[in-house]
Amino acid sequence: EWELQYAVYDRLAFPGEGEGEMEGDSKADTPDVPPSTDNTPQCLNKALEGLSSRWKNWWIRGILSLTMIIGFFLIIYLGPIMLILVMGVQIKCFHEIITIGYRVYRSYELPWFRTLSWYFLICVNYFFYGETVADYFGALVQREEPLQFLVRYHRFISFALYLAGFCMFVLSLVKKHYRLQFYMFAWTHVTLLIVVTQSHLVIQNLFEGMIWFIVPISIVICNDIMAYLFGFFFGRTPLIKLSPKKTWEGFIGGFFATVFAYLLSQYQYFVCPVEYNSETNRFAVECEPSNLFMIQEYTLPAVVQNAVRWKTVNLYPFQIHSIALSTFASLIGPFGGFFASGFKRAFKIKDFADTIPGHGGIMDRFDCQYLMATFVHVYIASFIRGPNPSKVLQQLLVLQPEQQLSIFNTLRNHLREQGMLPPAVEEAQ
Repeated sequence: EWELQYAVYDRLAFPGEGEGEMEGDSKADTPDVPPSTDNTPQCLNKALEGLSSRWKNWWIRGILSLTMIIGFFLIIYLGPIMLILVMGVQIKCFHEIITIGYRVYRSYELPWFRTLSWYFLICVNYFFYGETVADYFGALVQREEPLQFLVRYHRFISFALYLAGFCMFVLSLVKKHYRLQFYMFAWTHVTLLIVVTQSHLVIQNLFEGMIWFIVPISIVICNDIMAYLFGFFFGRTPLIKLSPKKTWEGFIGGFFATVFAYLLSQYQYFVCPVEYNSETNRFAVECEPSNLFMIQEYTLPAVVQNAVRWKTVNLYPFQIHSIALSTFASLIGPFGGFFASGFKRAFKIKDFADTIPGHGGIMDRFDCQYLMATFVHVYIASFIRGPNPSKVLQQLLVLQPEQQLSIFNTLRNHLREQGMLPPAVEEAQ
């Protein structure tokens, strides 16, 4: 039985399409994909065997959802090790999408398809993670000679690696499979764009502070749960016309985001940027919280004052930003799910994989998360992030001594002109 949430997404994203029309179009374009298997644990199947398939699926999804949420909070407790989680999710999502392509076209025996796909994944990860090392681990790079060489010529090495894969693809071309081989070449690159690029943005968000990682993910999870519950108990919610159920889903998500943001904003562990401490060789999450995470008083509009009898309200500025994140997650985020739904319809599959019983594959759970991660990254760059003294200092440390001295003299002269350097300091200099 097709899971309810998929059915809701399916109907919302593609209203008015008949099943016969879909199947006829798919048969003309793509071969059949082997159906996914049911890997629900036997203990669950036995415990729920007396229930209807609808309620059985509901309990399986609920139990596994609760397990994943507990696992998520456990990983949060472990701290910046979440970087490993992001990497693992990325690799699994890539594997699921590439496997679909392999299953569809395996009968054509396309040479080197899977080998080149994984090679390009390694190349792109080398490029993105190398950029991250150069940006956030400058002190470590300064101490290690091999890392200095790799960082200095990082982009050239990345290009050379990709060029080798490109040449291997050209050499693998077979006359009777030209079209399919270029099709799968594009398949691999689009998958890299969707999966690897977005996961890199997740890591960038994480380095801004774990709150920028935790809150957006939690908002999407909350909206997914509310959409599923409303769909299960009250029927499907139309997307095109505003309905009470869709309004309630967004309201609950926004309320959750505001309260959750208030709780996390009180702890340095969540609000401080993740930085590498070269003295302890560990990640450090310590700082003086910025104004974004300090309680401020806001005057309410006159209309609101008359309604609630309050003139002012005390909030963390981040709570206001969390409302913007929640709005995006409620209105635009589901389109990530619609996109994934259309992709699965095109290949006549229920889920990307059968990794999680009742939920499908990892990609089925992260289709909206990737779109959300991109929005958060753009939002931070546009409205939040300012000059980062730590990154500027790291860049200064990798310059030549004469370049550092030139910058020092320029900065000293500038401070004197601004009157920020006391006369006693000037004489001492």
